[in-house]
Amino acid sequence: MVPITSLWLPILLSAIVVFIASSIIHMVLPYHRSDYKKLPNEDKLMAAMRAEEVAPGDYHFPRAQSMKEMSTPEMMEKYKQGPVGFLTILPSGPPTMGKQLVLWFVYCLLVGFFVAYAAGRTLDVGAHYLAVFRVVGTVAFLSYSAAQATNSIWMGVSWSTTLKHMYDGLVYGLLTAGMFGWLWPR
Repeated sequence: MVPITSLWLPILLSAIVVFIASSIIHMVLPYHRSDYKKLPNEDKLMAAMRAEEVAPGDYHFPRAQSMKEMSTPEMMEKYKQGPVGFLTILPSGPPTMGKQLVLWFVYCLLVGFFVAYAAGRTLDVGAHYLAVFRVVGTVAFLSYSAAQATNSIWMGVSWSTTLKHMYDGLVYGLLTAGMFGWLWPR
């Protein structure tokens, strides 16, 4: 067993490496550019939402107020006519990434902490690089990727977008595994 306090360096460095890799993936590589489509008549739809003063939040439409209402003929007709979907509205203003980048880095640290906990409980001091790589890589991959599937299962996100995010998670998992394997206490 390895105490989590002796794994602070791989936790920190893996978070930094994943943060840098994710920046490169999303700002330099082109494969995420097709994840979101532009709405038809975007200006008209945005004007309609402004007129209705749609507040920031997550929306589902059409939305029944109860399970009983969901099965009414009127609601079924709304579903049949469409559109049916989910919509996230962010606060108005120019896009800023500061808060999201800080939260992403904190998440990377949190993944590193749980990876360290799992590896520290299953591996001993001096464990072989490949043993550390396997345990850490598996836990990190699951941490960064597994929950992505629920977006396609429940929210209708295209499987191509989900698989791209899961691929990113594989890259992050491999980088995390490499850092922990390299810095594992001897």
